[in-house]
Amino acid sequence: MASLPQTTPHVRTAVLIAAGAALGAALLILLLVGSVVAAAGFLAAGIIAGGAVIAWRTLDAASTAGPRAIDWDFARALAEASTDAVAVTDRAGRLVCANDAYERVFGGFPTPPGLPLDEVGVAALGNAGRAAWRDGSARADRLATPTARVSVRVTRAGDEADMLVWRFVTTEEDDLAETASALIAGPTGDRLGSSGIMIALITPDGRIRAANRVLRVRALGQDGGETGGEGGGGDIAGRDFARFLITDSRGLVRFEREGLGGTPLRVVQIPFVEGDDAPVLVMLLDDEEDAPAVGASAAAHVRSLVSLMPFGMALVDRDGRFLQMNTAFLRAAGVTGAAPPLYPGDLVVREDKAAVADAIRRFAGGATHSSDMAVRLKDHPDEPVALTIAGARGLGDAAVLLSLKDNSEESRLKREVAQATKMQAVGQLAGGVAHDFNNILTAVIGHCDLMLMRHSPGDSDYDDIQQIRTNSNRAAGLTRQLLAFSRQQTLRPQILQLPDVVSEVSNLLKRLMGENVRLDMTHGRNLGPVRADPGQLEQVVVNLAVNARDAILAANPRGGGTLSISTRAVSSAEVRQMASDILPVADYTALVVQDTGAGIAPDVLPKIFEPFFTTKEFGKGTGLGLSTVYGIVKQSGGYIFADSKPGQGATFTMYLPVHAAPAAPRLAPPKPATRPADLWGTGTILLVEDEDMVRAVAERALTRQGYSVLTAENGEIGLQVLEKNGRPDLLVSDVVMPTMDGPTMVRRAREKYPDLPVLFMSGYAEEQLRKSIDLDNVAFLPKPFSVQQLAEAARDVLAGR
Repeated sequence: MASLPQTTPHVRTAVLIAAGAALGAALLILLLVGSVVAAAGFLAAGIIAGGAVIAWRTLDAASTAGPRAIDWDFARALAEASTDAVAVTDRAGRLVCANDAYERVFGGFPTPPGLPLDEVGVAALGNAGRAAWRDGSARADRLATPTARVSVRVTRAGDEADMLVWRFVTTEEDDLAETASALIAGPTGDRLGSSGIMIALITPDGRIRAANRVLRVRALGQDGGETGGEGGGGDIAGRDFARFLITDSRGLVRFEREGLGGTPLRVVQIPFVEGDDAPVLVMLLDDEEDAPAVGASAAAHVRSLVSLMPFGMALVDRDGRFLQMNTAFLRAAGVTGAAPPLYPGDLVVREDKAAVADAIRRFAGGATHSSDMAVRLKDHPDEPVALTIAGARGLGDAAVLLSLKDNSEESRLKREVAQATKMQAVGQLAGGVAHDFNNILTAVIGHCDLMLMRHSPGDSDYDDIQQIRTNSNRAAGLTRQLLAFSRQQTLRPQILQLPDVVSEVSNLLKRLMGENVRLDMTHGRNLGPVRADPGQLEQVVVNLAVNARDAILAANPRGGGTLSISTRAVSSAEVRQMASDILPVADYTALVVQDTGAGIAPDVLPKIFEPFFTTKEFGKGTGLGLSTVYGIVKQSGGYIFADSKPGQGATFTMYLPVHAAPAAPRLAPPKPATRPADLWGTGTILLVEDEDMVRAVAERALTRQGYSVLTAENGEIGLQVLEKNGRPDLLVSDVVMPTMDGPTMVRRAREKYPDLPVLFMSGYAEEQLRKSIDLDNVAFLPKPFSVQQLAEAARDVLAGR
């Protein structure tokens, strides 16, 4: 329970004075008046006044008390309980607390982000600090300190969120090196030394990080940890390892201190941590030809050391059979069950068995160097892994050392990066194809419109022309799908509720599902509003529902199945529990589409969002349905995931971030304005278009509506036409053109004619061009367009709409 503020000496003095005054006044009244009642009244009034003084001063002290002080000694004691380096900075960027581990890692108490790091590390640390002030937490990985690599987690904390807590964790590679150093310098190293095994951990620059006692004695003449002195003692740590060794004319290695008459040494380099800056584990063994073999005791020590290694290692005998595999090796190889493999070749696919067997036979026969080879394991043949092979002598029956790294996470990240790169490249290609195709369709649709003006229904050619126009519009829909996939379509986002979108298409979905597929729709409570294009979201729901229906009917044509569509709220706490590498922590509204079909095969699941990929029969699918869904969701700022197991149906989950602003009231859609049938206009229009076929159609269309049309092939020629003919009533221009594009031409033209109205047209989406056409008093007409759409757009711009 919090204690109230205590009375100060000034308060106590005031109380004593008030009490004395009250008592004196009461005695005076008693002497003068002789009334006990009146004297008691004066005494009571004095007591009340004193109590008022106490209350006032107490409350005043409580109200003026400052913020609760932080006990930094207690905070430091908490920080010392952690083995990680911990520091706390305030809003002004001052270091207010740090533990001893922080001092050891950074050689003192520097203030983040000004730590002894390289420029990249300091920049990454600064970005993490700014992100933590903004988002509450942030992290930065693999920062190079003078002694190790660390990862940092920065968290905003404090009653008023005015502190940053910096927690630095040593990365896995340095943890492994620390573990190996402790083993070498401790009792394990002594046990190996008692069997004649000398072992050292060497830094990337060739200096000794740790060595066991027997190696120190052989290299220095005595234990380097006991006495100092050049050549005769001193700590061996930090000294150049190669300076202790010499090589004779036959290539035999000996200790320099023992000279050429010393015992030859067998140098074994044990595969350790990946990377050019990783330490190296080296074993030295006496290599006398007539020396006795290492006994069972030494072999047991070696096996103990292998089992303790945190990286995957295995020992193989001269016949190529496994002698020992540690836990990390079994995990990396994907070995499960009670019966481990007998030969290394049993771990790999059939095509790699011969290569592995030959390499092991070569190293067992005396090869001295180590070698890395890429192999494919039987459990996951699509992911090559690195197998390191090195020869070993003096280890009893062991002749070969194997090392296998568990790189499943690395392979997964590589696949995701490759997939993202491929999708981005295909998206750019799709956007370019759609742009060029839109130009062609504009010409086809425009010529059809012009021919239809010369024919009436019933003519022999009218139906053919109408059919061409209909097919052209279908092709235009295909280009819109390509733009949706490449996230380059024009969106009209609104603040809306997902259940309203599903309700809008519910009747259509019931008709699409047919009689054999039952449609279930449920909606959660407290759903947050989202900001998206309602028309595009309806397309997402329809595409997912149609795919689910086809999957259900393919699995059970007669019995059918059930399609479930649901919406629910997903809090940031739930997202945090998911621990997803893709989905950022935030509040979302989710749409879940689930079917009871046959499911998606595991080899097909990673490809379903790729363009033109389809499992349907030839001619029954374009392969753009799910890729369009993916593009719409990503362009709307959301995420979509597919989950399926064969025979158990498929589930598609779309996450759209909750919009911060409150949802606007849903209004009835406005009735379309009735346009006059007469699109006749007057005035001069300058038409700038680099595609000849589009320019010809647009010129004829505008001329038929009564306009006087001037044409130009690009922006430079358009400026020349303006200079020659003066200000037109309207400038109609393509956006992307060679030599000079449309926006640059408009900016030049408006230097002379500031109020010149402009109508841009393009086969690219307006959203993609928004930065370049960010000009006042401009309109946009997407391609492909019809003759009537062009005439209406020109009339609206001239009318000021």
